[in-house]
Amino acid sequence: MKKRNFILNSDNIENLENFSEILKKDFSTIINEALEEYFEKKQKNLLEKNISDENAMTSLDFDEFWDDVDI
Repeated sequence: MKKRNFILNSDNIENLENFSEILKKDFSTIINEALEEYFEKKQKNLLEKNISDENAMTSLDFDEFWDDVDI
């Protein structure tokens, strides 16, 4: 796995320090748990948006759907 560098703002560092002490977890565990929750939430939002967009494309009522169809 390729190493990446990133920067945390001072508020997040302070929260990491505080919650690490409170929860008795190391920084890596807290960050990984937070990222897992973030990605799950974003994936759910994207799926809901895709379903919503798909429904918007197929929201014709009965008359609109069958208009101009000759049987």
